[in-house]
Parts: sequence; C-alpha cells; structure tokens
Amino acid sequence: MNKHFFLSVFLLLSAGVFAQKQYTLQSPDNDITVTIETSEQITYAVAHGKTCVLTPSAIGMTLDDGTQLGLKPVVKNAMTRSVNQSLKTKLYKRAEIPEVFNELTLTFKGNYKVVFRAYDEGVAYRFETDFRKPIIIKSETADFNFDADYQGIIPYVLRRAGQEGDLISQQFYNSFENTYTHTRLSQMDPDKLAFLPVLVELNDGKKMVITEADLEDFPGLYLRNEKGKNGFTAVHAGYPKTREQGGHNNLQWIVKERENHIAKTKGKRAFPWRCIVISENDKELADSDLVYLLGSPSRIGDADWIKPGKVAWDWWNAWNIYGVDFEAGINNDTYKYYIDFASQYGIEYVILDEGWAVNKKADLFQVVPEIDIKELVEYGAERNVGIVLWVGYAAIDKDMEHVCQHYSDLGMKGFKVDFMDGDDQMIVDFYYRMAETAAKHHLFVDFHGAYKPTGLHRTYPNVLNHEGVYGLEQAKWDNESDLVTNEVTIPFIRMVAGPMDYTQGAMRNANKNNFAAVYTEPMSQGTRCRQLAEYVIFESPFNMLCDSPSNYLREDECTQFIANVPTTWDETIVLDGKVGEYLVIARRKDFRWYVGAITNWEERDIEIDLSVLPNFSAKSGRIFRDGPNANRAARDYVSEQAQVWGNKVKVHLAKGGGMVLVF
Repeated sequence: MNKHFFLSVFLLLSAGVFAQKQYTLQSPDNDITVTIETSEQITYAVAHGKTCVLTPSAIGMTLDDGTQLGLKPVVKNAMTRSVNQSLKTKLYKRAEIPEVFNELTLTFKGNYKVVFRAYDEGVAYRFETDFRKPIIIKSETADFNFDADYQGIIPYVLRRAGQEGDLISQQFYNSFENTYTHTRLSQMDPDKLAFLPVLVELNDGKKMVITEADLEDFPGLYLRNEKGKNGFTAVHAGYPKTREQGGHNNLQWIVKERENHIAKTKGKRAFPWRCIVISENDKELADSDLVYLLGSPSRIGDADWIKPGKVAWDWWNAWNIYGVDFEAGINNDTYKYYIDFASQYGIEYVILDEGWAVNKKADLFQVVPEIDIKELVEYGAERNVGIVLWVGYAAIDKDMEHVCQHYSDLGMKGFKVDFMDGDDQMIVDFYYRMAETAAKHHLFVDFHGAYKPTGLHRTYPNVLNHEGVYGLEQAKWDNESDLVTNEVTIPFIRMVAGPMDYTQGAMRNANKNNFAAVYTEPMSQGTRCRQLAEYVIFESPFNMLCDSPSNYLREDECTQFIANVPTTWDETIVLDGKVGEYLVIARRKDFRWYVGAITNWEERDIEIDLSVLPNFSAKSGRIFRDGPNANRAARDYVSEQAQVWGNKVKVHLAKGGGMVLVF
C-alpha cells in the first residue's frame, strides 16, 4: 500500500470534494504524476519526473440525445485505492506479472464515472456509465496534447484504392499493416489516420506509446493530427448502416454506408481503457505488461486444453516442396508431407491456409475434392500433429456455431481467421463472439487481417495470436520496404500491445543488395541468424514456420533450433535496445535461457551482460551467430559453444544480422 498516496488524497478530499476542481494521482514509485482538471471540461495532464508527457488533454463522450459526458462536469464523489499483487499467467511472456497501481475514480453528476490508473510504466483512464437503458455514442473526445513539436513514429493507414466515401472514412477498411513514418507531429498528413500503437519521442530521452485496452462492444481508436497541432485527436469508424458480402474471394463484409454514431451499447458498462506507456529508456517499451494487465480477466474456466506451439505453414512458401513423387499443391499428399515433416521435428501443428474450401463460395462445408480433412486430421493425430484451418471472416461469421461444432468434432485444433480488415463496433463484437464460441468447442484462434491486441488474449486465452503487423509475408511482393529496420522498430511499438504473428523462419536469406520479392519462392531480408533470433525476440504463442518443409529438411541444425524454441515463457528480461537500431532480449522457459539479438542494417559489436539474469551461473552455452561472410551471403552462420567470461558474452552482428545464445 502506498501510504503517502492515501494520505495526500485524504487531505485533498477532506478540504471539500464538491468544490474541488483539481485532483492528483501518482504512480506507486512516485515518478508519474497525473493531474485531472474538472472545470469546464475534464482534462488530464501527465508528467514523468520533470518531463512533460501530456499537457492538459480533453476527454469526453457525446450521446445521440445531446448529453455530453465530460463537459461542465460536477464531481459527486472521489474514491481512491491502491493494488499491489501478482497475476499468474499460463500463455504469456512471463509466468507471473506484478500488478501494482494507484487508482482514482471520479463519480460525476449525470450517471457516469472516469477511472484513472497510474502504474510505474504508464497511465490509463476509462469512462463508466450507469444508465438504465441502452445508449448510442455519437462520438468520443480523446485528445493527446504535447508541450512541443515532438518526433513521432507513426503507422499510417494504407488507404486502398477505389473505396467509397471521404478521405477519412475510406481508411476504416484496412488491415492495420504498414511500416512506420518518422515525422514531426505538426508535419503529419491531416488526411491520414494513424492506427495504434503510436510512439512519440519526448524530452530527456524518454518516449511514450499510445494504445488502448479492453476494447469490447466499441470501435477501435485511430489518431489524427489536425491543423498542424502538437498532438492527436480521436477518430472512430461509424457503426455500419449497410454492408454486403464481398471483398477478397467474397470472404469479407464491406460497409457501404455508416451511421452518424460510433456505437450503440448497454447503458451500464465500462468503456475501453485509453492508455499510454512511458519509458525512461527504449528497452522498457519492449517489455510492457500494461495492455495485458488492463484486459478483462479470463472468461474460460479450464484453460489446460489450450496448447501453444509452432505450426508448419503452407501459403508463404506457396506449397513448394520438392524431391517427392507427387505433384505439390493443395491436396492430401502435400499436407501429409507437411505433417510428416512436423512430426519428425516435434512441431505441434500444420495449417491448411486458403484453398482447402471452394473458392468464392464462403461456405466452410464446401471442401475442394483434392482435400479430405477427416483423413488429414486422423493422419496428423497418429503422428501427434494437430490440424488448423484458415477461414475467412464472412464465411465463419454467418455460421459460426455450426462450423466450430463440426470441425471440433472432427478433431480440429483451431482456426486462423482472416480478412476482418476493420475495427468498427460490429467487427470488434465478432472477435468476442469468435473467441467465446471457439473456446466452447476447445478451439484456439489466430486473428489475421486484424487490429492490434487489446487484452483479448487475457480475457480469452484461446486467442493465441494477432497479426496487425507489417510482417514477413510482405517479402513475397514488396521490393521497396525496409523490413530489417521495421523488425527493430515493431518490438518497441506494435509489440507493446501484445503478441504478433510476424511469420518468420525463412531459409532463403538476402542482404540489402541482393534481396528481391519473389512470390512463389520468397526470401527474407537480413541474415539467417536474424530469422532464428526472431523466435526469441518476437512475442508469439502460436508461431509459424514460414518456409517449405523441403528447405527446412536441408537445414537440419536451424530447423532443430526453431522446432525446440518455446513460444511462451516463464520469464522475460529486455537487456538492451534502441528503437529502429537493435534489441537484445533474454527469455527463460523452465531451466533454460534463450538470448536473442537483432540489429538494423548497421553491423555492430554488442556485449551482453548476463549477470542481470536471476541466479545466473552458466559458464557456456550454444550460440548461433552471423558467419564471417554473412554480409556477402546472408545465410552464412556459425553454431558453436560460447564461453561466458565474467558473466559477459561479446558478439558481432552483421548488417541485418542476429544472434541466439542458449544455456
């Protein structure tokens, strides 16, 4: 309990809460201060020590009947509490999370509250309403104002050609995938939306990331800079008024017209958390637990049936297997080959990506004649390999209960659900229905064409992964993007929100000069050891092996490592890192530590200090490091015993390189 916190608030409140217009909340370590003003409009400001994080920023909601929550607020009550406990997890990057925060709840005249929380790593707030009847939310005010024109690292929405509506509404149809734009806040394009998370560089070397948590029964949040201001305003997709089935292979719901409100919902409820993660140094951003902590507790009683793991994937490598006596493609012979490969290496799953169901029918009971799913499930079960099915959004949405029941009865383990491509209230509701229905039938879910995680993986632990990242699949067609720099940026921004399905594991590797996008035989940017390290660097409980089994069989040593590396962890410690430059992370599973490192296109020498790891006593370990010719031939690597002298290991990383140490 933070006694100083309680004493200061008690003295504040005893002076007369109803006349009070300012409230102060501090983090347990007293480094973060939140100042809430309740005069004409509810505003809050945030400071970290002497560093200004946010200047007064307005918050509120407008209902369709004209009611404005947050405008001319009248405080009826102010309640405080402190929490200091541990949260145990099963399918996460650490087995136990400290949950320590101070909280202030302001109850306002007009049947609503605002809850503020201050953690040592950041701040969050949410609205709560207490109306007897359902309400319609016309708009939300969520401003983020800064005291200077700081540099932002912004993921703009990629606007798709041919969309209807104005420049802003066109962007609500997107897959939340883009590289980052470095720009001053005032120089942001006012016609472009930014999707979350977003990073802003503050003074004193500090940074902050804006995102949201516990997004349920409400649309997702976008940010926009208007008129060159030093800050952001909130934007949400309107509730769909009319939509029709269409899009990619008829697997999507395409909104044709939107309402002039963003949500219709229960009158008595808590709304999503708006949260900011604050770091004194970059490495702290790559190790945040805030979104997970703010997610609603698990709604699954027994979660022991949920098995994370790795999956042999077909689509990225275009079913390109060789040295066999049958024609490769979407057929049972090919998938039996994938299953045999997975069984040989102890890989838990094989996925059937797009193509197993009849194209453009959006009917998951119409299976192509070349595929016998029951036979594949039985073949896999005999070899301890589970089968996962790729499904399109509209196809499973229209018959969700029946589809889940049918394929669960067949022995299917889970679904990769794709092409939602939006986050309006109707799509967000789909995520929860999908997670709940799948859990009822003991199926897990991997969301693709998806918005960032918002804590759903805590609420429904069978949601193992989300895409919402500009991943390695782009290497099949994108010759322009710098994926290496992207890969040393996303752990500090996108991964703040939670796990991500980046789909690494390429065995064809290229340096900056010889990379080429090849759709059917793709390659990665950067070295072979970089691909190995990303299994440690990226948080991903359901982790793809993107390349062809035929290629993996030729690279036994690397494949053995990938097959054996865990996907969930007992402990995670970020050792060092700088946004867009490099990152070093140590993760432990049982009694084995894995240390991964990746760099940008600059080769660098790093010294890894292992003394910070609890109870460290190893004298040597196995290391995979870039070979002496990795700058010329990116696949060149060395695997050897590494000696630990004085608890430190020195490693050279090639351009676009990586390293893994196991002990």
